[in-house]
Amino acid sequence: MRVLLIEDDPHTAAFVGKGLREDGHTVEHAGDGRQGLFLATTETFDAIVLDRMLPALDGLVLLQTLRGAGNRTPLLLLTALGEVDHRVEGLRAGADDYLVKPFAYSELSARLDSIVRRQREQAQREPTRLSVGDLELDLLGRDARRAGKRIELQPREFRLLEYLMRQAGRVVTRTMLLEAVWDYHFDPQTNVIDVHISRLRQKIDHGFERPLLHTVRGAGYRLGE
Repeated sequence: MRVLLIEDDPHTAAFVGKGLREDGHTVEHAGDGRQGLFLATTETFDAIVLDRMLPALDGLVLLQTLRGAGNRTPLLLLTALGEVDHRVEGLRAGADDYLVKPFAYSELSARLDSIVRRQREQAQREPTRLSVGDLELDLLGRDARRAGKRIELQPREFRLLEYLMRQAGRVVTRTMLLEAVWDYHFDPQTNVIDVHISRLRQKIDHGFERPLLHTVRGAGYRLGE
């Protein structure tokens, strides 16, 4: 398993890195948040171990950025902050599990194995392709096509379309989109949804006789024929 370790404390990094390598894993280490974000977005990993408090870029901001871009790599969050509110904050930001310092390596190893196994089992149960009419989405290849024509999507647009396709035929509200696509559990009072819906509609419906993305006045949006 290839693991990205993002930890600024040299003793913790050495301790965790040594254990992971002894378990047979390949480890890439980043000593600050900015370097960690770069590695996480430019390379492929089976799991990420992320410290909550980092120089250059806070761990929670890094996590939110990854999830916002559609990165679903299993992630274990490490922190010295053990209060319930801090744990909830980390989990809501997109962490798959949470480990409070100090910790035994055996627990970290067990938790890491658990979140990776959980994602693999979930991936086996879920379809790898979605389709609505002549619109198709390849979740593994990150490829969108309508009537065979490839559609270029940004990561957030891909995530938005995936969610709409999973809810095909149903009206989805702005609140549902904010929580599922942006990981917001509050209304940011911006037009971010309107902008992305407009861009997505232009990409998937422009040039086609029958639109697929519909606005349901006063309710939300619906994808379907």
